[in-house]
Amino acid sequence: MTQERTQEFTEISVVEHGEIPGEAGPYARKRLGSVVGAISEPVLHTRVKLTQAPDPARDRPAEAEITVDVNGDLVRAHVAGHTMLEAIDLLRGRLTDQLEHRHERQRTRHRRPEASVPGEWRHGDRPTERPRHFERPVDERRLLQHKSYVIEEVTADEAAFDMEQLDFDFFLFRELGTGQEALIERTGGGAYRLTRLDGAATDPGPTAIEVTVAGQAAPVLDLEQAQDHLGVGGEPFVFYADAATGRGHVLYLRYDGHYGLVAPE
Repeated sequence: MTQERTQEFTEISVVEHGEIPGEAGPYARKRLGSVVGAISEPVLHTRVKLTQAPDPARDRPAEAEITVDVNGDLVRAHVAGHTMLEAIDLLRGRLTDQLEHRHERQRTRHRRPEASVPGEWRHGDRPTERPRHFERPVDERRLLQHKSYVIEEVTADEAAFDMEQLDFDFFLFRELGTGQEALIERTGGGAYRLTRLDGAATDPGPTAIEVTVAGQAAPVLDLEQAQDHLGVGGEPFVFYADAATGRGHVLYLRYDGHYGLVAPE
């Protein structure tokens, strides 16, 4: 993916929205150009979008996006920061990660046969079978784990990245831009589904991942109703609006057959 020398590449196009510091454009070209220039394949086009949200109350109002056309293959990254220069630095790290993942996927694809050996799993494959949940009768299940934490405001890309790093099946987060709790989950084939608490189906904008937006709102439930929902539906987890607080919660089935709960502080 990278090489020692720096190749010539197309000038980075920078598009700005909002009150962007004057030094941000040149800084983005310098910081991101060193990464793009080290790509060993032809780089056909590079576009950076810098957006400063007008709302000063937003925790991370500075957004930075990049799209790199690597020999016809689009590589994207999208981050948010407290300041625009911080966002650009974060984007540099995220772009490096995306390019490394792309290189690893290509290398794995070239090395392995077309079909996996039955029962075998290789890095880069989704497991054909997750560990089976213990078939515990519904009336014996108990809530054994309750995780409460401060949910950060991030993009769908960042939420999916964190989910994969933690090897979770879902990830509860607060969506940057809407400010509301949302859930991202895998749908197979490297794609994801985003469900917002209010069911809004608006486009999340350019993303590095393939993501569809669910058009239905999360159900309003209390804990007992959420447990009933899992008991009847047979799903591994349920994303819902807590009846008492209105906040997004996720009740999930642990591998021991009991319940775990993820909730914001």
